[in-house]
Amino acid sequence: MAINAIGGPGPGHAAHLRVEAKTVVAADVVALTLARPDGGRLPDWTPGAHIDLVLPNGLTRQYSLCGDRWDAHTYRIGVLREPDGRGGSAFVHDELREGDLVGIGGPRNNFRLAPADRYLFIAGGIGITPLLPMIVQADLLGIEWRLLYGGRTRASMAFLDELEPHGDKVTIAPQDEHGLLDLAAWLPAPSSGTKVYCCGPAGLLDAVERHCADWPPGRLRTERFVASRDNGTTDAFEVELRRSGRTLTVHRNQSLLQALGEAGVAVLSSCRQGLCGTCETTVIEGVPDHRDALLDDAERAAGDCMLVCVSRAHSRRLVLDL
Repeated sequence: MAINAIGGPGPGHAAHLRVEAKTVVAADVVALTLARPDGGRLPDWTPGAHIDLVLPNGLTRQYSLCGDRWDAHTYRIGVLREPDGRGGSAFVHDELREGDLVGIGGPRNNFRLAPADRYLFIAGGIGITPLLPMIVQADLLGIEWRLLYGGRTRASMAFLDELEPHGDKVTIAPQDEHGLLDLAAWLPAPSSGTKVYCCGPAGLLDAVERHCADWPPGRLRTERFVASRDNGTTDAFEVELRRSGRTLTVHRNQSLLQALGEAGVAVLSSCRQGLCGTCETTVIEGVPDHRDALLDDAERAAGDCMLVCVSRAHSRRLVLDL
């Protein structure tokens, strides 16, 4: 695995940051504050950015930056314990200690805050993390905004104390108190100057996308934690690597990234879940079967790039710029 470096010695090396603080911020949610061991400056970032967290046990996970972007010396992330996860969040909660070193890649931003006259923010659970810096940015620019924040229970919802000063701009709606979020009341007919940003579990994002299905392109932006891998065909397909002049077969039981790796073709990758964008590759010919949670509708329709860790092919053959 190779990731973007923060001040590391070269490609494929991650910088190591120290866990300065580990704080419980809600039931099953901890916040980590990270800093360079020498106290040096960290790269700047923008609202919506995330980092790769390379844990001491070798696992790599992606987390949104949710701290003060004007603090040049620390990063903050929020980590939800995932009972059905693959071990990364459990390690953070149970094993990681203040003073430990972790590898860091990035920051990268695939969920940028685009200019708008007003914003509607919708968060579900830990999906509040990328929206916190967006709210700060909107306030700094004097732009009107509102936030609808749902969760299983009030105790499970992180960073409520930071949202309290915003008063009635924020609607807190725990499911055990209010039921499912009332999206119909929250999302009226779209106006030309309004953009909606939503992050949270798949059920919430699916519901928001259904509600906004007839909206003009670009009004809704979502960020998912898990990519959809079950759509489309699983048939084998051929891939021509234009620059190297090679042709590979991607079999039913392997990903395109795996096929490339087995053929000795190096492609940078990190999350391997279609979430981070590290493995984005240019498509010269053919029709990709996009299974990521990153590209927007316009990028998918253009068909000139794909995330090779999870996506496959609708056509029998793809030609890639590799």
